[in-house]
Amino acid sequence: MQLKMIKHTLLLALIITSGGIVRSQTETTEVSDTAVAWSYEKKTETYLSSGIGIGDKNYAPLLAAQHDWRLGKRKRIVVGTGLRFITFFGSSVTFTSAPADLASNTQNGDSIFAPAPFIYSVNTMINLGFQVNPHLMVGFNIDLFGASFGPNGSPDFVSNGITTSVKVNPTSLNILLVGDNDQGSLNSQFYGRYQFTDHFCTQLAFQFLFSRLTSETKIQTVPKSNDRFRAKSQQIYLGLNYLF
Repeated sequence: MQLKMIKHTLLLALIITSGGIVRSQTETTEVSDTAVAWSYEKKTETYLSSGIGIGDKNYAPLLAAQHDWRLGKRKRIVVGTGLRFITFFGSSVTFTSAPADLASNTQNGDSIFAPAPFIYSVNTMINLGFQVNPHLMVGFNIDLFGASFGPNGSPDFVSNGITTSVKVNPTSLNILLVGDNDQGSLNSQFYGRYQFTDHFCTQLAFQFLFSRLTSETKIQTVPKSNDRFRAKSQQIYLGLNYLF
């Protein structure tokens, strides 16, 4: 009799334990499925960004407003656009000849040495990204077109070893024309974004920023007349985004 009771007890314990395992596995699956659905159910996202790029004696704080669309079955492909306001400043920044035919051959270029340039830019940008997991996104963004402004300056212009003081202004029109044909001040980023709450995420990026000045007269004369000069800045960017 006791042996029979022990057998029934063990059988009941086994049934309860098995049920618990099945229920636990079901709950885990449901939680996992819910997490995936929560992560990718949004078809669009709107957010504000702020941060700063830090380079070699140059800096670029920025503010941006952006709207993204999520594409694909799992909404992991991201395409977006927005407005980006960026300030470029630094110390002892060198601007070299900007036109493509001069920029491609350093021997044809002259230089402007700006002790403390300030260039403000507002550009429309495009964003491309991929959602790796519910928290991490990687992607690339680049400015397309916009305008720049800022204070006039009187930096040193150096040509054939001769230094003269010249009048310059930030190049007013920004437009992406591919490579050395670009005009104005344009920014691009290869980034990783980590979302740590429903509304906040951090962004770390490698930032490539072109900043351009235009002289009041065509100060370069050889091998051709030129009044446009550019500085290239490679920066590490750290920012914070707020998602609505």
